Amino acid sequence: MITPAGGFPHRGSLAAFRHRGFTLFWIGALISSTGTWLGNLTVPYVLYQQTDSAVWVGLAAAAQFGPAFVLAPLGGCLADTVDRRVLLMWTQAGLGLVAVAMWIQWSVGAHEPALLLVLVTVFGVLNGLNNPAWQSLVNDLVPREDVLSAVTLNSLQFNLARAVGPAVAGVLLATLGASWAFLLNAVSFVVVVVTLAFVRQHRSRVRTSTGRGFFVQWRDAVRYMAGSSPMLLAIGLCCLVGLLGNPVFNLTVVFAETVYDTDAIGLGVLTAALGVGAVLFALAGLLRRGGPLSFARRIILAITALGLALVAMGAAPGYGLGVLAAVGVGAAFLASFAALNSVIQLLAPDGLRGRVLAVRHMVFSATIALGVLLGGVLTDVWGVRLTTALLGAALLLAVTVMILVPVLVPGAAGAAVLDRAGDDPAQDPRERNSTR
Repeated sequence: MITPAGGFPHRGSLAAFRHRGFTLFWIGALISSTGTWLGNLTVPYVLYQQTDSAVWVGLAAAAQFGPAFVLAPLGGCLADTVDRRVLLMWTQAGLGLVAVAMWIQWSVGAHEPALLLVLVTVFGVLNGLNNPAWQSLVNDLVPREDVLSAVTLNSLQFNLARAVGPAVAGVLLATLGASWAFLLNAVSFVVVVVTLAFVRQHRSRVRTSTGRGFFVQWRDAVRYMAGSSPMLLAIGLCCLVGLLGNPVFNLTVVFAETVYDTDAIGLGVLTAALGVGAVLFALAGLLRRGGPLSFARRIILAITALGLALVAMGAAPGYGLGVLAAVGVGAAFLASFAALNSVIQLLAPDGLRGRVLAVRHMVFSATIALGVLLGGVLTDVWGVRLTTALLGAALLLAVTVMILVPVLVPGAAGAAVLDRAGDDPAQDPRERNSTR
């Protein structure tokens, strides 16, 4: 389905909720993501409290996302060859056990940064196997015409969790301590495992196993991606957003401690503001009326807004304005990521989707790990304000280059090539053959 403007297929932003499997999955994912954000804020908070170094915060983020670079290929093959729902039940159960281990470590008083880093690394290993199947299952639960709705609503639940989780974590850290935050994170994984037991894929998404070896499967995926300029550009832009736009999510603890001199509750509010911005953007999308924007225009506007919001957050003179800037960062980050993820979901043929999303997750995770390490090092040298503003300025420069120098995309007319995502890959004989 192609919109008149060459943009998103559109049947209404809430259309995915008409499918029982997706609705159950969404509810379980919301609870699980909220718990995960308790851990995502608690880990950097306790590490910074113990070490007083942004580098340790960056190491924790690198340990969480770095293993995906190695294991995402295996996760992608598993997502394309086994039952994605069953795979997710096992990986989510494993992630829950790691969360239990974090809770035990902290509750018995073994407050060693290195030990916590090891557990975060194990979490990252399991997440590398989990993520391709998770992203692919979202697509499996709805028919093609509702993919954009499913992707948007999945982003909405993640960012609702991003808004609620850090706020709850801030209260828990200020009152009951880190052990309770780790415990509630562990409990949340039970919910999603139970939910997955009742989820079934949409009848139009039934898949059959390829029955072929690991390297043959990846040869097919690499051939497809190498011949698709829109896919290469979309994945490249995901990397750019991860490298330059994501570090601020890990640096809120440094803003709270060194710039605003606030307590754990203030940190929770600042971090939650990033999620609130994302939720406001998602709700605005649900309520928006009028013709759709093209993929290219939507992505350029979103990345530009993200760069400006990061510059504003770095320049904000006080806590209140910093929170407002964080709302803008959250909204623009979701706008960028949701648009790019929708492009990739729509471009990828069904038989290759797990592997394509594995590549996206692999390189995105690698750039996130590199970005938070870079942000941590620059913050220790130049301070968090200047670092955040420079990351935003770099994003603005990258968008300018993308607009003015389209020849950087081989065989493509700049970002406008992304508008091909409205086409159904099943109608393209070259892509149809690549899944055989």
